Amino acid sequence: MRVNGVDSANAGADEQGSKAPAFQIIVLGAGGGPNEDNVTGILVRSTATNWAKGSVLAVDAGTHLAAIIRIFQQSLPDSIPLASSFESSVSVAGNRAARRANSLQAGVNFTRRKNSLAEHNGHGPATPSQHADAMHPSPRLLTTGPFADLEVPFESVKGNAAYFMRNLISTYLITHPHLDHISGFAINTASFQHTSRPKRIAALPSTIDAIKNHIFNDVIWPNMSDEDGGVGFVSYMRLVEGGNIQFGDGESRGYIEVCDGLAAKCWSVSHGQCMRKHRSHGSASGSTQEAFNEAVSRRASLHAATPTTLQHSQSYGHPSDMMRPIDSSAFFLRDDHTGYEVLIFGDLEPDSVSLSPRNGQVWSDAASKITAGVLTGILIECSYDDSQSDETLFGHLAPRHLIAELRDLAEQVKALRPREPKPSPRKRKRVGNGKRTREGLETRSRTHRSGRTPSQSGRKTGRQNDNPVTPASLVSEDSGPHEAPCPATEAKVNVSESITATAHGSGNLSGSWGYRPLEGLRVIIIHVKETLKDGPEPGETILAQLEQAEKAEQLGCTFTISKAGGSIWL
Repeated sequence: MRVNGVDSANAGADEQGSKAPAFQIIVLGAGGGPNEDNVTGILVRSTATNWAKGSVLAVDAGTHLAAIIRIFQQSLPDSIPLASSFESSVSVAGNRAARRANSLQAGVNFTRRKNSLAEHNGHGPATPSQHADAMHPSPRLLTTGPFADLEVPFESVKGNAAYFMRNLISTYLITHPHLDHISGFAINTASFQHTSRPKRIAALPSTIDAIKNHIFNDVIWPNMSDEDGGVGFVSYMRLVEGGNIQFGDGESRGYIEVCDGLAAKCWSVSHGQCMRKHRSHGSASGSTQEAFNEAVSRRASLHAATPTTLQHSQSYGHPSDMMRPIDSSAFFLRDDHTGYEVLIFGDLEPDSVSLSPRNGQVWSDAASKITAGVLTGILIECSYDDSQSDETLFGHLAPRHLIAELRDLAEQVKALRPREPKPSPRKRKRVGNGKRTREGLETRSRTHRSGRTPSQSGRKTGRQNDNPVTPASLVSEDSGPHEAPCPATEAKVNVSESITATAHGSGNLSGSWGYRPLEGLRVIIIHVKETLKDGPEPGETILAQLEQAEKAEQLGCTFTISKAGGSIWL
């Protein structure tokens, strides 16, 4: 069912087929500015937690409480009041569907309570119990919108929005400290005094340091934290990049619980570079442009020295006098009940133009999860369409770059898949009388002239042999002794070699996969920047360009442009 363009829980189950979705993702803000009421803000919950207290995770909060209020404004009028006496007996069972049906059968009056107790059915003054009911209204069950199946205690929109934020959201997972990702949270801290415990900010230490020093510093905003003499509304959870191996076990090792039902692991990524050199603080006015020119020149020389972006991403760092990279984050969120995961990126730039390329480490982690069948979706930015030049990306992605990043992911997935030996077209064959065929003789002649076996020659494009182990099907019948081929489960390709080999070859990989390596993966686009111009919406242009490029690449993933107030089921 769809209500006002928002998927209901039933629709989410339909999208997943017979498998119930593990995650609900509610988009509070889908844009990247400049409109301040639609910047990055996401809510995530495990569907198994059934809207329990502390079961909703906020990922960034540029737009936050205002968007929650808008959702309640749309869905609260269709809610169902529940009789308090009946509610207390049924809530133990925890079956919302049964509760709703039984309420109807019990003849519960679904009209709103009158504001005045004197109008109580014309039967005289209200009794003490009726007065108490008026002071503490019966809970209401939301039946539409992203918060469908949530019970709320109040009749007012703002009262329920505040209740939701104070009681259901326990942790704010922050990708980086830019204002379009934290401004809503900072302002909303003014209402945290009615919560029973501090809200947590979970982030990399660099992000927390920035928030401490530049937001909650009693200058830009009061110190709402529980450190350095603050008021204690907010506590900090410093995450370990790549996961803290002291936590978890098995597949969940490295993940740390961030709310009821969800655990997280964090990687850092690059969001461009600061235009201020480390050794140039307070220098002349021309230093910013000089730093920019120096960085561009260095990047050009690095591209010339190393033929692929994937190679140079593993081979260099930054001297202290270069422009400082701006750190952002990517979070893997794991559902404790099913083991399924989603990947949510903050702002990031492509490795191909980055002075601090780090996306490859995230794709390596994601590839293993796709191969295992546990990664169900990726939320990633695509701020501009392809008309934006590389020089004016400002640390963001355009469709051409996102497709290139997903191609890298696909290559790593391909490298991790078990390989089946294929017959070589150059293998010598024997005819029935024991003589070699003409094809075999020609192959042997070419091998003699080059001094290499067919398995050593590789492709004419310069691509190296993907598999370092010579498959049995490529061992010629009269060749010298070879090492016994490894079992199929051990003949795995080195990821970096496979990617490098692909980059040496043709840039267009259409038709070269043999299958769709990202089949079934949903890619949800966030952080689309508004142009404030007439014509097509930027998201429509970006989606068309992504779908056209994916059709050529045959990656297998599907794209969705996120919308504020929308609900996504994975």
